[in-house]
Amino acid sequence: MRLRLRVTALVLGGALVAWIVTLERMRGMDTGPGTDLGGLGWFLGLWVTMMAAMMLPSAAPMAFFFGHVSSARRTAIFLAGYLVAWTAYGLVAFGLYRAIRASDVGLLSWEERGPLVAGAAIALAGGYQLTPLKSMCLRHCRAPLHYVRSRWRDGPLGTLGMGLEHGLFCIGCCSGLMLVLFALGAMSLVWMALIAGVIFAEKVLPFGARLPAALAVCFVVLGAWVAAAPGSVPGLTEPGKAPSMQMHGG
Repeated sequence: MRLRLRVTALVLGGALVAWIVTLERMRGMDTGPGTDLGGLGWFLGLWVTMMAAMMLPSAAPMAFFFGHVSSARRTAIFLAGYLVAWTAYGLVAFGLYRAIRASDVGLLSWEERGPLVAGAAIALAGGYQLTPLKSMCLRHCRAPLHYVRSRWRDGPLGTLGMGLEHGLFCIGCCSGLMLVLFALGAMSLVWMALIAGVIFAEKVLPFGARLPAALAVCFVVLGAWVAAAPGSVPGLTEPGKAPSMQMHGG
């Protein structure tokens, strides 16, 4: 019982603290699609906090089962490996963002083709929901017992590797959903909370395995809506129409 309480505090307490920090740091920063991500150091710190807030609740079943057959210390190492995978994903996303900015092709300019690019990205995310890779990664995320039994590795490095591997499966499961978040505004607390809720539902709730097909339709419709009439989309901040915020580390 004591071990279960320690693991619960580690996972859910960590997620709660991450949400509090994220809410404090991101309040008022949403400038819509193409929001400036700031400097690498600032972005990386915020990204890790965001991922802890968004992903730890959906990773709770895996962490609880891991802690049940191991220890709270090894569970912490497992979760560290998990967040390392998401940190690497964030670095790739940041690099891609900077490359697009440097190319000066106007993809991030809302006044030029911004709504069409954002809408196409959301529709593409809808298509990803129907791919075999999405299905395989979602099955993995919904089956902690099978993963821990079949992929168990001894020692701290083995535990870290298990967390990293699980994180890669999670990235495969959630990449489409994260694309939607970037397309609608990476610094939007509203869309961040909605995407986090969808991730939790897909991975944890009993009906989660049936959600990708329904979400695929929703994302295609949302993509068309953003492309055609972005100003009428609830919760979407149009660039140039939000109060400007100074980014740290730019």
